[in-house]
Amino acid sequence: MTWALPAIAGVLLVFAALSRRVEGTPITAPIVFTAAGLLFGGEAAGLIDVDATAETVKLLAEVTLALVLFSDAARVDLSALRTEISLPARLLGIGLPLTIAAGFGAAVVVLGDLAWPEALLLAVILAPTDAALGQAVVTLRTLPLRVRQGLNVESGLNDGICVPLFLVVLAIAQAEAGAIGGGAAVRLVTEQIGFGIAAGVGAGAIAAAMLALARRRDTIDPLWAQIVPVAAAVLAYTVAVPLGGSGFIAAFVGGLTFGAIRRRGGGGEEGARLLDEAGDLFSAVTFVVFGAVLLGPALGHLSLAVLGYAALSLTVVRMVPVALSLVGTHPRAPTVAFLGWFGPRGLATIVFVILILEEPGQLPHEDLLLTAAVITIGASVLAHGLSAAPLADRYAVWSRRHPLGEDDLVRPGEP
Repeated sequence: MTWALPAIAGVLLVFAALSRRVEGTPITAPIVFTAAGLLFGGEAAGLIDVDATAETVKLLAEVTLALVLFSDAARVDLSALRTEISLPARLLGIGLPLTIAAGFGAAVVVLGDLAWPEALLLAVILAPTDAALGQAVVTLRTLPLRVRQGLNVESGLNDGICVPLFLVVLAIAQAEAGAIGGGAAVRLVTEQIGFGIAAGVGAGAIAAAMLALARRRDTIDPLWAQIVPVAAAVLAYTVAVPLGGSGFIAAFVGGLTFGAIRRRGGGGEEGARLLDEAGDLFSAVTFVVFGAVLLGPALGHLSLAVLGYAALSLTVVRMVPVALSLVGTHPRAPTVAFLGWFGPRGLATIVFVILILEEPGQLPHEDLLLTAAVITIGASVLAHGLSAAPLADRYAVWSRRHPLGEDDLVRPGEP
């Protein structure tokens, strides 16, 4: 641990100095940070030699996901999305369940040693997407707005949707393995969801109301207005956990509540810059740690079955459900392929892995499950990172020649 923080700080400094040079290239930030983690991790240089079950690793991952969940949820404006809701609604309402089902089936077939609850748990762990791994796809202005917004909203919301699913399936898997009783599993899940929602609503409402009141009375400094969303995210998480609730559900619900009240009061998106930047910073550190303490050791347990499952997870398991979710919306093949390919796995999956590691040995095939998840993330960081900029450019050129019509990616009868 002695040299872990200096090594991470050095990586951040070097990348910051070169960040403009790599912007828009196939070399993305997650690729750089993950590669740096591999280089400085315990399997190589040994500078970041931290155990995956260490409290610092768990705390880093949980803080990062809480900030990102709050930020993503606070940014959702359902009224503004009303005219463009068809695509994200289909990706989340049809594509996400089908992706979990396909991932479950693939795990049962390819990773035959997994019990069915473990196979389902792996599918849920790998279901959420992370737009940060292919940033060009959601930021390139020449891409059709409907496509960019659809992928961005999907990525922002599916983390929060998958958190309660993860908690439920994990409890089922632990009960099936005899680690906890069935009644205890039901009570645990009920408390985590119930207290998580309550803490999130309370924290988000209090923070938004205080910010609105302070603005009306002109008693808050603009700098401290930036602190409010960060403090709200921390408040939601830290209130939920001691009560037995899920801090992640609290952060997500808190963000939805905070954003809705702020917009109703005419607050818009101001004050969120520090929250976004804090999330980006913690995400960068998380990917360094991921490379050092998770991916490095997992590469030593790589097998053809695990590699095959990772390949299926990033292709068939994602792309076929997306294609099925778009049936009836007049999709064209390049658009379907583009939407299907860009479902990268990242931060949420890393945190789910660390949560399982928090209480090791409760699942009979835990090592295989976690290795498959970690290898899939590593493959996604590389594949989606390298392909994001060039494929986004190519799709942008194609879309200019074949612009989306008013009825493309929209249900019949929708605006």
